[in-house]
Amino acid sequence: MEGIHTSGGAASPATSGRPGTAGESYKRKRSGAEFESSPGTGGDGEGEEEEESRKRQPGVKRACNECRQQKLRCDVVQDPFTICSRCNRLKLECKIESNFKRVGKRSKHAEMEKEIERLRRNLHQAQVQGYVVEDDVEIESPAAPNGMYSRSSQSYMGSDEAVSSLLHLKQGGSYNMPRIVKEIENVGLTEDAINHLFNEFWCCYHPWLPFLDPSQTPEAYYQQSPLLFWTIITVASRRYNIDPHLLTNISGPFTRLLWTAVGEVPNNHYVVKALCILCSWPLPTSTTSTDPTHILSGVMMKAATGIGLHRPSHTQDFSRVSVDLNKEQLHDRVVTWAVCNIVAQSIGTGYGQPASTLYDWTLAIRPGEDGPFTLSPELEARLQIERFCDKVSKEMYSNASDPRGVAGDELRAMLTRVYRREFNELKVSILSQQNLSPIVRLHVVAAGLHLRLSAFFDSSTTQGYMDDLMGLWRAVLAFLDLVFELESHSVDNEMNNGILRYATNYIRQMIVAACFALLKLTSSFFAKEIDFERGRQLFHRTIQAIRNMSIINNDLPWRLAELMVQMWNGARVEARSLASQMVNNEQSSSEIRTIIDDSLQLKVRCRMSMSLVFDTIWRWREEFQAQGRGNLEAAAKNPTNPESAAESSASSTHLDSTLMPAAHQIQNQLLSAAGAATPNSSLPSASMLSGSLGYNGESNYEVFDPLNWMLDGLVDFPYSYAAVQGLEANGMG
Repeated sequence: MEGIHTSGGAASPATSGRPGTAGESYKRKRSGAEFESSPGTGGDGEGEEEEESRKRQPGVKRACNECRQQKLRCDVVQDPFTICSRCNRLKLECKIESNFKRVGKRSKHAEMEKEIERLRRNLHQAQVQGYVVEDDVEIESPAAPNGMYSRSSQSYMGSDEAVSSLLHLKQGGSYNMPRIVKEIENVGLTEDAINHLFNEFWCCYHPWLPFLDPSQTPEAYYQQSPLLFWTIITVASRRYNIDPHLLTNISGPFTRLLWTAVGEVPNNHYVVKALCILCSWPLPTSTTSTDPTHILSGVMMKAATGIGLHRPSHTQDFSRVSVDLNKEQLHDRVVTWAVCNIVAQSIGTGYGQPASTLYDWTLAIRPGEDGPFTLSPELEARLQIERFCDKVSKEMYSNASDPRGVAGDELRAMLTRVYRREFNELKVSILSQQNLSPIVRLHVVAAGLHLRLSAFFDSSTTQGYMDDLMGLWRAVLAFLDLVFELESHSVDNEMNNGILRYATNYIRQMIVAACFALLKLTSSFFAKEIDFERGRQLFHRTIQAIRNMSIINNDLPWRLAELMVQMWNGARVEARSLASQMVNNEQSSSEIRTIIDDSLQLKVRCRMSMSLVFDTIWRWREEFQAQGRGNLEAAAKNPTNPESAAESSASSTHLDSTLMPAAHQIQNQLLSAAGAATPNSSLPSASMLSGSLGYNGESNYEVFDPLNWMLDGLVDFPYSYAAVQGLEANGMG
């Protein structure tokens, strides 16, 4: 053992490739117990220090650091420096340092055991403070199940080096710790989590707005725009069952990234793409006052025109440098501009606001042409539908002669007939195409509902008033029937519990409008003209659909659904009181019909087709203001059943007694101000839904969002749940 022989010739102990000498070997035998006493001391280290103190013999070579650590033969050449074969083979850093000291394995293992114990304590402390470890995952696990890590929680786990060393020890030296490849502030994602989220987006969300390229990798999207990458991740996290907390954790960092990108003035169309997606699936909010979607829609359109997307073939006119686009790049910008207009129009329709759209030469229909300006059949159909909605909004609700912008009764009646024919032609044209998805059909019937909702602006003297109401009833049925047909079909095909869970904000708003229309029509004199039982069942089903579309507890859809249920139950209670009063007074049906004909007309008329939603809540707000405030905390935590209104008024509603006016007050208000319904009617008019409670003059019409005012505290909705608190804590409040 003392001598070392090689194939290249004999080598004496003094001239071997080992850094020590024969004397060093003898000393190592004599003091073996000291060899691994502590890192860098004893054993080989003492021999090296002793050897360094002597004058080295000519020709003695010094091993590199890596070989010295492993006590292996080294063939490094110092002059000229040539790395050793072992470092070259293992891709290690080959270097020689005079002050290098070996680290003893035993002491290293002891330190690792201490580190393990410290990490266990810190993990327990993190769990106590609220951090969640899914499925009791231990810290030694090579990969967390959701692939998402919070940088703030990593402070409890020690350094990355400690964790790596721990995994190295526990798994026989293999480094399998999941690597965070993308992070935004305190939220990090592994490659597996990113791929899963992107697949979720392509499968569930992309069909609603198909304009991105699913074949591109997540990294390619990140290189194009970090905002676009994180927008896709954020939207996909809405229903991410693997980590239900991801949306809450990422909302704050994403919101700050969004406004930073907007504040830096977007200068590429990938940021515009991100805004298109975000406006279609905005972050959940519990109140309209914190919903920036309408603002972001304007930013999206201005950013698009600022970089010349509306003139894609002349982009150099909007750039400081010459821009030469190939066919694919030109087509990408044309598609992005088309989607901008589709999204902007749907936001205008859904929010009851003027849309900042621009339908010009770039988006002109070119039959038979195949080039960069040609859109896919899906987007072309969507663009035609939004063009129709734009015409309806501008012609019916942009009257320069009216302070509220609404066209007069005669003009509106004429426009309704004209657009009714145009809608039928559009519907036949689009539905005759075999290669379009059912989602396009849904947008077609939603456009028909948008047109028909103008019936609530009519007065009883408008020509064809009852026909318009019947047309509205049919449009509501057609839209909701198709909604539930698509939902049932997607559930049958096991598409993640239904397609509505992933629908855009616009579709949800149209469902809410249809539900309000059902509520108003079935609570009025018009109930005797329709199939009330069908309307009742459809209302209950729609309420459940709206609740299912809720992203977090107590967000805006959830609260609106609860409010509509309370209004439905309250209207039924009042209806029974009115029916009893009508029997006692022996009112004739003709007198009743004449009195209540104008009860469906709207007071709120500045929100286009969405005026119905705001008007109904305004009236409910007036009822609350007149009768006092109620407490709906229990109802919000335990959703009210629409069927809870039994025949007995005592058990027919969950409303606090302060919310419901006394029976004689209801009777006097309705009989004196607006009349009452026929005793044969299934559901006579209720005061909060009819015109009996006015605004006490135009001077009381305050300039604010009635929906926001109604839901921001008047009814004491408890939106301080943990989920909403998490969103507000992360910058969404």
